[in-house]
Amino acid sequence: MTEVQTYRGSLDAEDLGITLMHEHIFVRDPEVERNLPSSEWDREAALERARNELEALHDLGVRTVVDLTVPGLGRDVRTVAAVAASTRIQLIAATGWYATSALPLYLQLHGPGRPLDGPDDLALLFVRDIEEGIEGTTVRAAVIKVVTDAAGITDDIGRIMEAAAVAHRATGRTIMTHSLPATRNGLAQQQFLRVRGVPLERVVVGHAGDTEDLDYLRAMLDEGSTIGMDRFGMEHVLPDDRRVGTVLALLRLGYADRMVLSHDAAVFSHVTPPSWRARMAPRWNMETIPRRIIPMLRDGGATDEELHQMLVVNPRRLLAPAVAAASVVTGPSVGASDHDRARP
Repeated sequence: MTEVQTYRGSLDAEDLGITLMHEHIFVRDPEVERNLPSSEWDREAALERARNELEALHDLGVRTVVDLTVPGLGRDVRTVAAVAASTRIQLIAATGWYATSALPLYLQLHGPGRPLDGPDDLALLFVRDIEEGIEGTTVRAAVIKVVTDAAGITDDIGRIMEAAAVAHRATGRTIMTHSLPATRNGLAQQQFLRVRGVPLERVVVGHAGDTEDLDYLRAMLDEGSTIGMDRFGMEHVLPDDRRVGTVLALLRLGYADRMVLSHDAAVFSHVTPPSWRARMAPRWNMETIPRRIIPMLRDGGATDEELHQMLVVNPRRLLAPAVAAASVVTGPSVGASDHDRARP
């Protein structure tokens, strides 16, 4: 299976080209915006800005952008579809749920073993987004997004990750994570997903570039996962030259086949609006890798083959669905003892 779902329909994985694996078009919160509206949000202006930024990105050689905006971050598939229809860039949608500790009250009360017992709406949602379409549209998700942050894998976060594992087993789609390297919690993500039947080569541990701890990064890489060096331009967190230094160190150790590059940038974010980004993080945009980071990597000794591997080959492998291991959404998870016997 080599077809990858995009906002404009299916695309052969061979045609993805240079791909940014962790970006956002619009990050919003409808409930917050209804009560605390942003003076900087204007839908038509935002659409035009998105088109212009993506067209400029295409001129720089990028061909595909993965939009990891999921519920919890204000995913608005119809608005992004309007952008996708007017740009040469291939936009890819994600399913999943963004929460750092707790789910919305509805999901806390509904589901298996909950006060309102029944099927797991999260697993059903993730699979429906992938197999049928998002919010009643024909736009189908190509990856699954989960989050663990400072709170760790709480009961609610565990439920999201469990649903992601179910969806992976049903559809073969890669799971991409938000992690917090300061706590080394990418290792906990790997362990949680591994014992639930997710092969770690189908897991991308995100935001790994926020740390220079090579022992931690190598521990995840040696388990088979890809790591997301995906916050270039976020120099208020870690300067780009140090991020580049970490990538170069891992390239010298032979890990080109297990890294992807991106920015975690957004055309518009209600959380960190354009005015704040212009003052505090002026390089935090999707042009930073083609304009600055690729030349920095080359100057540091990265070869064209290594750059092609990280920007084209690895995304192509991760976005093409694996053969699904199961087709029943409500099926039980694989137990730790069962999976450890088949651990890669």
